[in-house]
Amino acid sequence: MNIASMKQVVSEQEWELRVQLAACYRLVAMHGWSDLVFTHISARVPGPDHHFLINPYGLMFDEITASSLVKVDQHCNKVIDSPFPVNPAGFVIHSSIHEARPDVGCVLHTHSRAGVAVSAQKAGVLPISQQSTFVLASLAYHGYEGVALRDDEKPRLVENLGRKTFLVLRNHGLLVASRSVPDAFLNMYTFENTCRIQIDAQSGGGELVQIDPSVLEGLTQVMKTVTAGQGSNIAWPAALRRLDRLDASYRS
Repeated sequence: MNIASMKQVVSEQEWELRVQLAACYRLVAMHGWSDLVFTHISARVPGPDHHFLINPYGLMFDEITASSLVKVDQHCNKVIDSPFPVNPAGFVIHSSIHEARPDVGCVLHTHSRAGVAVSAQKAGVLPISQQSTFVLASLAYHGYEGVALRDDEKPRLVENLGRKTFLVLRNHGLLVASRSVPDAFLNMYTFENTCRIQIDAQSGGGELVQIDPSVLEGLTQVMKTVTAGQGSNIAWPAALRRLDRLDASYRS
């Protein structure tokens, strides 16, 4: 695809965000969390205008570049002309969270097999792995209301999410509401592995050992220690280096 560069069109800050978001799409594809061209990762553009970056509808996640991302307003109208379509229906979930949570810079949503499988289990996420403890410390659930097309679902979704980071969309998939793109990627990495481990453990057929609830206390400080105080930045630069070794075209 011959896509004109947006680097000289947008601010330096927005360009850096575009590169981060394009990288996140590529990483989601690399880890097998994508669902063809479906699901979305949205990022809030810094500034007072309530603008967001989202994927061009119809491109595979491993095709997305910094310049192909589409800039939209809170109603999913294009702010900058783009040859690519957008999917307003897919932005319903994202726009509701961005509107209600100004602290959220990135919303990442997946339809992975393990994520959907756990979302269909009545007990939801089980405290059976170290990974699950980080998720359970900030986890919410939202009941399935059909394909997320209706604006009237937004208040219920926002209320269910509250101030939490991780959201199980019942019978649907997983979602993280994070401060930044790197945070969203690391949070979803933990969320997805939590679900994969759970499905694998359940497939063994034996009785599962559950973690004592007291372990969930003080997880925020534990995470700071685990990441050497760097948060997602302990892993994000390494993830970008891996992408660059394989294919750096996301930066274009």
